[in-house]
Amino acid sequence: MKVTQDRLPDSQIGLEIEISSEASKTTYDKFVTDLMRKTNIPGFRKGKVPRPILIQRLGKEQIKASVLEKLIQDSLKEAIEQEAIESLGNYTLKSQFEELLGIFTPGETLTFSACVDVPPTVTLGDYQNLSIKAEETLYQSEKVEEFLKDKQEKLATLIPVENRPAQMGDVAVIDYSGKFTGETEVIPGVEGTEFQVELVEGQLVEGMIEGIVGMDLSQSKEITVTFPTDYARQDLANKEVTFTITLQELKEKELPELDDELAQEVSEFATIQELRESLEKQFKEQAQDQTKNSIQSVIIDELVKQSAFDLPNTLIQDEINSLLTESVMQMQQMGIDVNRLFTPENIPAMRERTKPEAIERLKQSLVLMEVAKQESIAPTAEEIEAKIKELQEKYPDQNYDVDKLKKFVTEDLQKEQTLDWIQEKTKVELVPEGTLNPLGEEESNETSETENAETES
Repeated sequence: MKVTQDRLPDSQIGLEIEISSEASKTTYDKFVTDLMRKTNIPGFRKGKVPRPILIQRLGKEQIKASVLEKLIQDSLKEAIEQEAIESLGNYTLKSQFEELLGIFTPGETLTFSACVDVPPTVTLGDYQNLSIKAEETLYQSEKVEEFLKDKQEKLATLIPVENRPAQMGDVAVIDYSGKFTGETEVIPGVEGTEFQVELVEGQLVEGMIEGIVGMDLSQSKEITVTFPTDYARQDLANKEVTFTITLQELKEKELPELDDELAQEVSEFATIQELRESLEKQFKEQAQDQTKNSIQSVIIDELVKQSAFDLPNTLIQDEINSLLTESVMQMQQMGIDVNRLFTPENIPAMRERTKPEAIERLKQSLVLMEVAKQESIAPTAEEIEAKIKELQEKYPDQNYDVDKLKKFVTEDLQKEQTLDWIQEKTKVELVPEGTLNPLGEEESNETSETENAETES
């Protein structure tokens, strides 16, 4: 078989394939013979239908089309094997099928063009001499106190209050109704009785909590607020509403002591000191992990920025499938009916919206795999088995496909080890949290000043 190759963009190889006259005739004759053996035509015994009658009944053009389709598929498979092409299993016919059918004559040579997706190529930048800035997450001791305070709040006892007005931190029980300012009718759904609310900032529409603070038991009061423009109920968004509120009950929180008894109730530790030490260790490790993630995220972005990619559509579509599958699983866990979202009408647009993220994630994965390949970085069999065992112990009720789990663990460990290897060789400057934009670059005061000047002008 005569095959001519041509390297194309998007990680494709173009093929011009010449089907010999012998292959053309042999395939056609065999196809017709098989039809004669299998086709039932009234008046003839099975397998005894004369060839001219068979062709007349089934249609010469229909038979030619079936033979041509088989010739193309068989020739492509043979050409890929003959040329030792590492195909990703997808091909596109570049020649027009109808034009080929018009010139196809069994027993004569036929030439057609197609292209196949092949594994992507990645041209790495100078990954051994990176210099980056990344945000550092520092351990904050107040997080321990915030954690313990939260546990106290959840275990608090509510004590009725009768001799003072409502104040921030109290729990109020109110009756309420709301009307659009200047109107007399209560807005449907904007009323309630014995509604319990904690008087802390952000609990209700801005202005309501502040309005309740200072009220006495059984007092009624009108409070006018403006709903946010992005409020869930569109009929209320950006509207001014006057609420009539009556304070029916008032309670204050009595917090439990931060002692060993509380530690035993909220944790596996026997003393509050042990709980504090554990929390301190946990938050310090959390800060270190966040810093490491920040560093490695910037490293990956820099690697992708410095590298050149030739990506096949096959892998891009596979990555889109993976992202959409993850979305489906997350939505199902949230109780969302995915069948109402993932409809035949919506899916094409969803795939198109997901494509940029899929391409970026594919690039990140490929660039790490290429570094691992260049530097011969790979987890040992012992490391892989240990990780698999860890996952199986952590999720004992899951049913695993052993081969898929091993592949996932191997790739995950390889990426992790590759990132650690690159980080050791990278010059890292740590900067405070919040000083870098999403691309890992420092926010420039000069830029801010320029933007302000443009705004003022």
